[in-house]
Amino acid sequence: MPQHENVTVRLAQFIVDSRWRDIPQSLRKEAKRSILNHIGCALGSCRDEVVERALVVADRFSGPRVATVVGRPERLDILGAASINAMSSNVLNFDDTHVPTVIHPSASVVPPLLAWSEHRRVSGPELLHAFILGAEASCRIGRSVSPWHYSHGFHITSTCGVFGSAAAIGKMLGLTAQQMTWALGNAASQSCGLVESLPDMARSIAVGNSARNGIVAALLAEQNFTGGERAIEGTFGFARVTGQQADLSKITSGLGQSWELPLNAYKPYPTGVVLHPVIDACLELRSEHAISPGDIEHIAVRGNPLLRERADRPAPRGSGEASVSLHHCCAVAFIHGAAGVRQFTDEAVVQPAVLALRAKVAMTEDAAVGIEEAYVTVRTRSGASFEKHFPHLRGGLQCPMSDAELETKFLDQAMLGTPGCDAKRIIDVIWHIDELDDVAGLARMMVPAAL
Repeated sequence: MPQHENVTVRLAQFIVDSRWRDIPQSLRKEAKRSILNHIGCALGSCRDEVVERALVVADRFSGPRVATVVGRPERLDILGAASINAMSSNVLNFDDTHVPTVIHPSASVVPPLLAWSEHRRVSGPELLHAFILGAEASCRIGRSVSPWHYSHGFHITSTCGVFGSAAAIGKMLGLTAQQMTWALGNAASQSCGLVESLPDMARSIAVGNSARNGIVAALLAEQNFTGGERAIEGTFGFARVTGQQADLSKITSGLGQSWELPLNAYKPYPTGVVLHPVIDACLELRSEHAISPGDIEHIAVRGNPLLRERADRPAPRGSGEASVSLHHCCAVAFIHGAAGVRQFTDEAVVQPAVLALRAKVAMTEDAAVGIEEAYVTVRTRSGASFEKHFPHLRGGLQCPMSDAELETKFLDQAMLGTPGCDAKRIIDVIWHIDELDDVAGLARMMVPAAL
């Protein structure tokens, strides 16, 4: 069968036929790592202004309040909780990244599953299995349209994440292959998200919708709401409309044999992933040469053209823009010796020392430099010059974060956004989630008792 035929049907059949016993232990472990990282990010961001404003609207019109809002006392209907929790996990740019596509797969898939687990009983293995399949669907579809899709303005986390949400919830519902095909088609009709919105709150609308609308897509399919047979590969289907010369073999080749989740990376910094090697280089230069910010005359960065496309923002207006600003990342790395959540607040953006150092940063793009590497050269007032080449971003596939580092990140995030929760207990439950008969208690653990 030609690789361009029946892609939607074949993907749907794979999801329906997949069995937990066939999932390798290593993949199960990676799913736990992804969920741990995701929940930590949501706990850290649950009181961000984006979440607060969105919650006002969601709370006002919520249906049955059966689902937890991570880290907060409010409860919402399943659709609202999935949307708000997806926004929360993604808003600080601290969530996981599928390296080949730069999709943040957990943001769209974990919140629907956690919300669903408070509506119907879900075991730990069922949740892990559905998450793995949802991430697989969104990332494979993303690979089929990359890199054209993202470089031409489609926010790939949102546009492809809706497929992952639909696949995961469809698996929970026990959809037939026909219904799963329709679920993917229903998801395709709700795919949205623009790169232009990345510095603004509007980015979070699309991320939240990807989680919410995937649930809707699957529930409609359960009612035999038809979504077409070729919603992905058709002449005017998702892949051909949003990807120039889409490679549909990326969706179907090796299904069940090779997996996408092991290509997931975890961020040590709450910024766009293309900025990580720049931050790493700046921090090492500062440490190795005891460079004082006041002595810096010029900072030159040489990186992949994508770095300029996504991060050439010399004067960020607030925390959202700062997290995707090359100039701000360099400045805070040298001034604070850190690039954590506290270095990307609105207050940090307007610090006089940061403003002054941002003005000394310049970038040169070089197509020969990979997305995961960067060169940083610092010239001091005395005329000395220091260069650092960072070939692989920390937290990436060549230098992954350890389990212990993920736990530390989780604890830091929980302390920042939800200091009253029992973070260590949540960590332990996640590592043993496949032993749970009912995971509903996990979501409820994320609300501090004092609330």
